[in-house]
Amino acid sequence: MEKRAVFRAGSLAYLLILPQLLLVFVFFYWPTGAALYWAFTLEMPWGGGNQWVGLENFSAVLNDAKYWSSVAASCVFAFAATALALAQALVLALFVDRQLRGSKSFRSFYVWPYAVAAPAVSLAFRFIFAPETGLVAFVNQWWPGLWNPSINGAQAMTLVVLCFAWKWIGYNFIFLLAALQSIPRALTEASAMDGAGPLRRMLDIQLPLLTPTFFFLLVINLTESFVGADSFGIVDILTEGGPANATNLLVYKIYSDGFKALDYSGAAAQSIILMLLVMVLTFIQFRWVERRVHYK
Repeated sequence: MEKRAVFRAGSLAYLLILPQLLLVFVFFYWPTGAALYWAFTLEMPWGGGNQWVGLENFSAVLNDAKYWSSVAASCVFAFAATALALAQALVLALFVDRQLRGSKSFRSFYVWPYAVAAPAVSLAFRFIFAPETGLVAFVNQWWPGLWNPSINGAQAMTLVVLCFAWKWIGYNFIFLLAALQSIPRALTEASAMDGAGPLRRMLDIQLPLLTPTFFFLLVINLTESFVGADSFGIVDILTEGGPANATNLLVYKIYSDGFKALDYSGAAAQSIILMLLVMVLTFIQFRWVERRVHYK
């Protein structure tokens, strides 16, 4: 019979979980409660407390054209960056999964981008793609004005998407490579003996078995694209939401309105709406996308 450890002092259990409870309260419940308080109240112009305004802050946000522009920019950024990061990580994982010389070295190299902080990655991309001093400046010498994300909104969004995708390739690569290595070699070897080429084996065998991993990475990447610190850091360093609010993502707009414009109530309302948006998006993924996932 297996013996169970029993703590006679009940206070010991509470002492052990107290640090975790404090972290959850300080970094989750307290900010969430403060955001709810500010979202339904309005600070008086010269102090003196907050006045209850109900849904007026939400109404002002939803009737703001700049807010819907940020929603559109966030959706474009999230889906484009997620698709690019997953596609590149899949290609790298498929190549590294093959038993070739130096494949183990490439595994460690491809993971490094995820270990680099988002501001550092943004600074590197800002230098490389600077139209006047970076490497792209040589291209602008031949075609003046071809690349200038400081005045071209589409180019600025492209730069932000490329930076985020490069940052998250390493994270996606780890899971996809692990999923590929979990596929029984007997399946791919049998299909190769039947005459199936690498592309056919990937489409008919590997990709269907990778759907659980793809679904997990899809949820994580989209959530990070909308509310993650990497998205904020990349936009803050590269474009600061410009030009003409072309890259003013929701997570950055909340920061700008709250800490720069000092509109705490409006920023709190936006954060609540963003939280609900991410919850709805995650529900849609689990409700409809997961139906195409094969776990066996």
